[in-house]
Amino acid sequence: MKTIQIINVRWFNATAWYGLYLARLLRDAGHETLVITQQGTEADEKAKEWGFTPLHFDLNSSNPLKLLRAYVQLYKLIKDFTPDVVNCHRGEGFILWGLLRKFSGSFKLVRTRGDQRLPKNNLPNRWLHTNVADAVIATNSVMTNHFISKLNVPEFKVSTIFGGVDTEKFAFSSAGRADFRKKLGYDDPHFVVSMLGRFDEVKGQKELIEAVGKLYHENGMKHLRLMLLGFETATTQAEVESWIAENNIEEITCITGQVPDVAAAISAMDLGVIASKWSETIARAAFEIMACERPLISTGVGVMPDFMDKDAMFEAGNSEALAKAIEWAATDESHLKKIFDLQQKEIAELSGQHFLEKTLNVYSSL
Repeated sequence: MKTIQIINVRWFNATAWYGLYLARLLRDAGHETLVITQQGTEADEKAKEWGFTPLHFDLNSSNPLKLLRAYVQLYKLIKDFTPDVVNCHRGEGFILWGLLRKFSGSFKLVRTRGDQRLPKNNLPNRWLHTNVADAVIATNSVMTNHFISKLNVPEFKVSTIFGGVDTEKFAFSSAGRADFRKKLGYDDPHFVVSMLGRFDEVKGQKELIEAVGKLYHENGMKHLRLMLLGFETATTQAEVESWIAENNIEEITCITGQVPDVAAAISAMDLGVIASKWSETIARAAFEIMACERPLISTGVGVMPDFMDKDAMFEAGNSEALAKAIEWAATDESHLKKIFDLQQKEIAELSGQHFLEKTLNVYSSL
């Protein structure tokens, strides 16, 4: 099969990861795959790092002349490459591909929606998703239901595909766990609570720090340790460090920054935390933690309720609820084992191979 993956995303965020990982899976399985990115962006650099030669067009421009030029260039690309499927992972430029689909008719058009924002129920969106796109892929059930119930996209056109995780790269390592914990000064009795992800208000680092501070100082849980497995983006490390100081947990907290072996760092956790206050429409960090056989607790935002047990979830933005969830997991072995066992059942169906097969099923049906 010949596909073009449109990944015109500025950052290497979850949407960009979803599109590029899918492109890599398709390529490695023998499907001829082109990727289109924004030149000079993080996603563009990651595409090159993964062995692609990305193509660049002015899909994100608001200049009518640039869009017209992009339309002409894309028309030529379609005639030369003759793709079977074009998959748009962002809304910018989708209307251009919709027009090309209508007037060329030579390929099938898929819109994958991994954005946290629900599409507006307006005439252009209804026309694009119902009459122009051949299929719509949503990365969580909330988005799926929105397309069907609000935009009136026929149910047969909409599929839910969560994505997947590279289970060869992300797997528990006892040696990696021991080495990483030793490096950070963690002993066996320590219960290491950790968050994997960039520093940003949406991710809930502040609430996690407050929860750990309460448990350590007020509840007497002196064996707790906090590992922030991430680095600054929208929120600076200095701001995160100020929260740590305010809660007086400098001695038990470590900020790792970027690490060469993420699987080893995840293996060092005793409990993973997804404390996101919104978003999480693509649960990349959650899948990586679960694939490394670490138990996980989470808020109920985005895609998380699609594969998380209710006993492993807590209210978003509520540090008190988060503290109770951590305490329950850290003090009740049967509870921790229950949520771990349920998560391992889920992750068994969320490998990269499952991701590829589910997507190819949609493409093939077209």
